Amino acid sequence: MEFCPKCGTVMFPKGDCFECKNCGYTKEMTKESVSQYEVSEKVDAKESVIVTSDNIQTLPKTKVKCSKCGNNEAYWRLRQTRSADESETRFLRCTKCGHTWREYD
Repeated sequence: MEFCPKCGTVMFPKGDCFECKNCGYTKEMTKESVSQYEVSEKVDAKESVIVTSDNIQTLPKTKVKCSKCGNNEAYWRLRQTRSADESETRFLRCTKCGHTWREYD
């Protein structure tokens, strides 16, 4: 993922460069910057994109103890798994062993 050095916004591919939609900054694509991205299908800008890879290193982290290995840090994400009037389910994945568990509020 490329970030704009001026404003920090995520930059998107446009032609043969990356463009910041916030401030208009552009950066030329290089072989190295393009090779790290795998595009499986092109979608319209108004469509939702769902990332299905196991690369979760971009998720936020929290300090919580893993019951499997004792590590004190985990990635977390929220999902609405029950009805809309109930709180979300928090999924956690240990940064060390990958053990995944859920917490309810």
